[in-house]
Amino acid sequence: MSTVYLILAIISNAIANICLKMGSQQFDHGISRIFSEPLMLLKNGYLVVGIVFFATALVLYTLVLAKMNLSVAYPVMVSIGFVIVVAFSVFFLREQLLWWQWLGMAFIISGVILVSKGAVL
Repeated sequence: MSTVYLILAIISNAIANICLKMGSQQFDHGISRIFSEPLMLLKNGYLVVGIVFFATALVLYTLVLAKMNLSVAYPVMVSIGFVIVVAFSVFFLREQLLWWQWLGMAFIISGVILVSKGAVL
């Protein structure tokens, strides 16, 4: 069951980061607006959804850590989440990656495979 929780935590964390990116586009005038109108954050649907998904990821990840080694769970969580966010950024936000960034992604995926190999997920 901890594997299912880990997968859901990774997806929740990735969705949260993507929502924050989409919601942050309202802040093109700088951070001063956040401090002058703090309730405006609640009007930003992407930010609210991002916060909910971060909270969900926190709960799920805590359940994962109760059963899984931190030395495995954390690298898998961060790196797979990274790959999901980058893939979304490239395919949906039309961000560009250079060849060495793609190579880095391949190394990250290889590292996750090696870190999790033989681990109880």
